[in-house]
Amino acid sequence: MEYISGKATKAAGCIFCAAPDQPHAKAALLLHRDRTATVFMNRFPYANGHLLVAPARHVADLTDLTPAEQAVCLQLVTADVTILRRHLRPDGFNLGLNLGPTAGAGIAAHLHWHIVPRWEGDHNFMAVLGDIRTIPEHIEQTFDRLLPDFQAITA
Repeated sequence: MEYISGKATKAAGCIFCAAPDQPHAKAALLLHRDRTATVFMNRFPYANGHLLVAPARHVADLTDLTPAEQAVCLQLVTADVTILRRHLRPDGFNLGLNLGPTAGAGIAAHLHWHIVPRWEGDHNFMAVLGDIRTIPEHIEQTFDRLLPDFQAITA
């Protein structure tokens, strides 16, 4: 709602490097952090439950990841889909990775995957004509619903 009302402030620094010593942090919308990868909720989501998976290491390109980082990130993307299906029951997902500003990466210096739940008819003319996003639940409520599953991953 802060974003919609224009009261949201843009975070300084890299959001994926925020709260480096915490496995979870509501203020940063951090659902999971281990030594290899992180899962954040997108503060400006395209849909309810829009998650971001990033390597813990600050790298910009997929080819810079180690095989272990690649494996852990893909495992987290898969776990995210499972968790979102359980809690939000979407009809489908958009999964994506934008490499570089030209490809649409809003934070090009730290690569990250988008996991966007989708529902039949979730985006209509409002998004096209008015650049308006409709989110049916406050982001902090969604965080609270998802966090126990991510805490189980960390345990």
